[in-house]
Amino acid sequence: MTTWHNKRVLVTGATGLVGSWLVRRLLNEGASVTALILDTDPASELYRSGDISRISVVNGNLADPVAVNRAVLNLENQYIFHLGAQTIVGTALNDPVNTFTSNIQGTWNVMESVRNSKGLVKSIMVASSDKAYGTAKTLPYSEQMPLHGVGPYDVSKSCTDLIAQSYGKTYGLPVVIARCGNIYGGGDLNWSRIVPGTIKSLIAGEVPIIRSNGKFIRDYIYVEDAVDAYMHMAGAVTSAGIPGEAYNFSRDEPISVLDIYRAISDEIAGRYVEPKIMDSAKSEIVDQHLDSSKARKELGWVSNITLTEGLRRTHKWYLDFFNKGN
Repeated sequence: MTTWHNKRVLVTGATGLVGSWLVRRLLNEGASVTALILDTDPASELYRSGDISRISVVNGNLADPVAVNRAVLNLENQYIFHLGAQTIVGTALNDPVNTFTSNIQGTWNVMESVRNSKGLVKSIMVASSDKAYGTAKTLPYSEQMPLHGVGPYDVSKSCTDLIAQSYGKTYGLPVVIARCGNIYGGGDLNWSRIVPGTIKSLIAGEVPIIRSNGKFIRDYIYVEDAVDAYMHMAGAVTSAGIPGEAYNFSRDEPISVLDIYRAISDEIAGRYVEPKIMDSAKSEIVDQHLDSSKARKELGWVSNITLTEGLRRTHKWYLDFFNKGN
C-alpha cells in the first residue's frame, strides 16, 4: 500500500507511547482515524498534541466485545492497529488478572470482530513484544523460536501473539504480528522505565535510579522507527498475503542497561552521573535481543534512527514537556 489517504483506520492503545505517534503519522498521511479509548488521559501525547480533536473516538474497554464491535464493525474500519494492552511488567506482577483480561481477552475480542466483519477489514497489525519469547538459551531471538513467557506480562504477550497467529492461520484473517524490543521516545510517562525515568531525574537534578543491577541486556528502538515498522507490516499483509506471520524489529544492537544509562547521561548532562542501583527488579528476563533480518529481507524495513539521534529527539521532547509545567 502506497498511501493511507482516506483509509478508515482503527487504533487501539492510541493514548500510549506508540499509539500517539502512530495516530499522528496516519493523520499526516491523510487517513481517517478512530481510536478505542478507555479513559481520558490529558498527559498523553494524543491529547497534548491536539490530535484527539482530529479523530473519532469510541469510548470503551477492550475486554468488552460490544465496544470492540462498535469500533470495528459499526464504523466500518478497514485497517486495524491493535496496540491496546497493559504494558508495565511490574503492574502485571501485582495485578495479573487485569493484565490477562486486557491483553488476552482484548485480543480475541478484536480478532472475533475482524472474523465477523465479512472481509471488511483488509489488515490487522498486532503489537506483540520480545517478551513473548520468554527466556531463551541462545540469543538473539529469531521468529522460529517458541513463545514461552513465564511472568504474567510475558505470558500475556505470548498469548496475544499466539491468538493472533491462530486467527491468521486458521481463518485466513489478514493478521501480522510485530515483536519489538524496548520502544522509547517522547510521550512515555512511565517513569519506572530506564529512558524516561533517567531523563526526568537528570532534568530535575535528582539522582537517577536503576531498578535492576544494570547488567540486563536489551534492544532499544526509537518510537518513530517502530511506527514505520507497523505501517510497513500493515501494507505488506495486503500486498504480499502473509496472514499470521510475525516479524522482529530492532536495530540489532543489544546494549546493557548501564550502557544506555551512560548514553542518556552523556546526552543530557554531558557527563556521567552516578546512578543509584537498586538491584530490585522482579519477574524480568535478564537478557533479550532480537534478530530482525526477516523484516529486512521480506518487508524491506530498516531502522533509520540511531540510538544517539533517538535519545537527542527524546531529550528535546521532555525538555518541552517539563518547560510547559507538566
